[in-house]
Amino acid sequence: MKDKNQRFYRYQHQSKEGWFAFQTRYRETDLWIRARRDVGKEALTAVLNYRHQLERYISQHPEFLTSLAPLPEDPLAPPLVRHMIEASRKAGVGPMAGVAGAMAQFVARDLKPLTPAIIIENGGDCYLDIQEEMRIGIYAGPDSPFSGRMALRFPPERFPLGICTSSGTIGHSLSFGRANAVTVVSQDAVLADAAATALGNLVRRPEDIARTLEKAAGIPSVEGVLIVVKDKIGIWGDLELIPL
Repeated sequence: MKDKNQRFYRYQHQSKEGWFAFQTRYRETDLWIRARRDVGKEALTAVLNYRHQLERYISQHPEFLTSLAPLPEDPLAPPLVRHMIEASRKAGVGPMAGVAGAMAQFVARDLKPLTPAIIIENGGDCYLDIQEEMRIGIYAGPDSPFSGRMALRFPPERFPLGICTSSGTIGHSLSFGRANAVTVVSQDAVLADAAATALGNLVRRPEDIARTLEKAAGIPSVEGVLIVVKDKIGIWGDLELIPL
C-alpha cells in the first residue's frame, strides 16, 4: 500500500481499450508501462540489460554515481552511459541526474518494434512514443493551488517525446531548489530529466522563475519548461497549458 500511495498518479490514468498496462521492477528501477501489446517479458529483459550496463560501469567508474558536475566524455562507455554523460554536460549537472529518463527512453526504444505505441513512466519521468493527443497532468504537491488542476496538451505530431519533472518539495530525488515542480519537455528524455534537475536547483523562491526560464532557453534541444512555486507559475517554449 505504501508504494501505491507514493505513486498514486499511476492509478489515475483512464483505462483505454486496446492498451496493456503493467509494472516492471528491478532494484531501484520501477517502470510503469502502457503498450498496445503485452511486452512484459521483453521489458524486463531490457531493464536487466541496461541495469547491467550501468552497474558494471559504475563499479569501474564510481565517480559516475556520485558526481554532481558533468564528467568527461567516454567513447568506450556503453550507449546508455554515453548518452547520460552527453545530456548531463548540456544541462550542467552530474550524469545520474538523467538516469530515470534514460531507463524510460532506452527501454521504450527497445520495445517499440514490438508495439505500435508505448508509454513508460519512471518515477514521474516519462517517455511517450504514441500517435494520439495526450494530456499530461501536473502534480505540484498539496501547497500549490495549481496541483492536479492543469495539464499540458500535446498533439500526435509532437511524439516521441520525453516529459520529466523535478521537485524540491515532493519525493526523494536530490534537488537544491524549492520548486513544487519543474517540468521539462524534449524529444530526448535523458536531457529532459537532467535539465529538470539543473533548472530545479535554481528555483528557491517565486522570484527565481523568470531567470530560470531564461536559463532553460539556452539548453540545447529543450522544447519547453513549466515551473510551479506554490501559487506562482512560469512557462516557456512550445507548450500548451490547459485546465483540468
